[in-house]
Amino acid sequence: MNSPTIRTGHGFDLHQLVEGRKLILGGVEIPHPLGLLGHSDADCLIHALADSILGGLALPDIGHHFPDNDPANQNLDSSIILQKVVSLCHEKGFYIGNVDLTLIAQRPKLAPHLAEMRKNLSRLLQIQEDCIGIKATTHEGIGSLGREEGIAAHAVCLLFKT
Repeated sequence: MNSPTIRTGHGFDLHQLVEGRKLILGGVEIPHPLGLLGHSDADCLIHALADSILGGLALPDIGHHFPDNDPANQNLDSSIILQKVVSLCHEKGFYIGNVDLTLIAQRPKLAPHLAEMRKNLSRLLQIQEDCIGIKATTHEGIGSLGREEGIAAHAVCLLFKT
């Protein structure tokens, strides 16, 4: 049986907002009094994106590849995680066709930062900016995200066999 030459992957991540941490999304530092809590820099957008690629490859999630009980991953720049996942994707004989990303945050307003995130992700993914869809929405004041307790991200990717 042959493996498919086109694959999709989906990723999701959510981190709590807390004082005393920088807010980093898509590898971009966002001015805000709260940041995301996590073992690494807690960039939920990059984490969801990396998980979508790993899912498309039918591999375990980033927690398997970058466990939170490994001191080497403490405060790790999530851009490094994404670079390693992209390298793994290429090693497995796939390349990334496009990605579609959604951030969910009541505050801060993320629209002013999306272009910079897109540019940064283009470099990390080694694909053109016009292959990266990225949008931000609020949670309309509903639930923990609406109460500004955290930020979440969804990611979908399309992978092609080389």
